[in-house]
Amino acid sequence: MKPTSTRRSAAPEGLHRSAVRLRGAFADMRWEVREAVQDGALVVLHTTMSGRQAGTATAYGPEGTVRAVFPSRGRSFSATQTHWLRTKGGKIAEHWANRDDLTMSRQLGWLPPTPGDIVRMVLARRQAQREAQA
Repeated sequence: MKPTSTRRSAAPEGLHRSAVRLRGAFADMRWEVREAVQDGALVVLHTTMSGRQAGTATAYGPEGTVRAVFPSRGRSFSATQTHWLRTKGGKIAEHWANRDDLTMSRQLGWLPPTPGDIVRMVLARRQAQREAQA
């Protein structure tokens, strides 16, 4: 499934696009909230995200360009994240996240990559770039 736009955004539509991409790449996704703090319109959540990679995970640059593609190996992961949300009118107006991508990448077998992994990632990236241009 090709997203309608891959350009990053801190606005609600950017959060929605990220959720759609994550659901396409990972099955059994779950966020366990460890701590939640609110100060006025600012909400901070310390969470643990877990799931299993069931599809291709694509990483995009700030302008929506395909930066990396990680074919699925079917592995599970569990890693911490901190999400910062600014609310307005009872809705999320902005979102930032700090994620432990290194732990997740190791658990999913993305790091350290084997020579075969690198070839599969390069081929998958080229395919994703072609699809993004179509």
